[in-house]
Amino acid sequence: MKKGINIWSFPQGMSIEECMRVAKSAGFEGIELSINETGELGLESNRNDVLKYKKMAEDTGIEISGLAAGLYWKYPFTSNSREIREKAKDICKKQIEFANILGVDTVLVVPGYVGVDFIPGSEVIEYDRAYDNALEAISELSRFAESSNVCIGVENVWNKFLLSPLEMRDFIDKINSKNVGAYLDVGNIIYTGYPEHWVKILAHRIKKVHVKDYRRQGCGLSGFVDLLAGDVDFPKVISALKDIGYNDYLNAEMSAYKHYPLQMIYNTSRSLDKILGRD
Repeated sequence: MKKGINIWSFPQGMSIEECMRVAKSAGFEGIELSINETGELGLESNRNDVLKYKKMAEDTGIEISGLAAGLYWKYPFTSNSREIREKAKDICKKQIEFANILGVDTVLVVPGYVGVDFIPGSEVIEYDRAYDNALEAISELSRFAESSNVCIGVENVWNKFLLSPLEMRDFIDKINSKNVGAYLDVGNIIYTGYPEHWVKILAHRIKKVHVKDYRRQGCGLSGFVDLLAGDVDFPKVISALKDIGYNDYLNAEMSAYKHYPLQMIYNTSRSLDKILGRD
């Protein structure tokens, strides 16, 4: 397995080029970029804009290990609004298009939500309606993903939706596409379960993996901590990943420190070395 880091782990305001250079300096083999509404790698970026980041990574000597998007909280596939659902599909198509240009095999997709405690005033959607809306949208997008040779990785997040590995497995299987699988976030599971169970059950459906850590005695989002400081049983997780033959990236998704924020990047790299048995 290889170690990567998500660009959300860096301080706000850092350019993609700066993030790539720091990630390379810290010993990461890959960096996961994110498509944004505006700005660098924004929805209005054209092919030449995107190719610039591909060359930037090549010149830096680092791989682009994934393409995420934080836009699905604002534009969820599960929404009661058809207009919002169509916007979400347009975003996903753009994300897949950019991934194809960048040579990235998987995009991270939040499937929507039933409710979100950490977004005040967010829409609450009836569970069965949310399920049907998300299933319809991602089923439709699977055909675009197949034609683009890019996989959609459905991420497990704090969205009150697809709450168990059995439900996530069945959701993916209903779509029935080799280009749709799971983007497993091991830290997001700790609040309600055990990531090694999810690995075993989702098995070959896992396209990519996010790593972060969570302390069960924490409170809400403040329970997320540095790797190896929480309750993720990384030896069991790595063993389970090896059992299913996973040999792709572990992309760390962390939060920058309040002071000396780049130190977190270096600390995370060293922790991943330990997790992967490299020292």
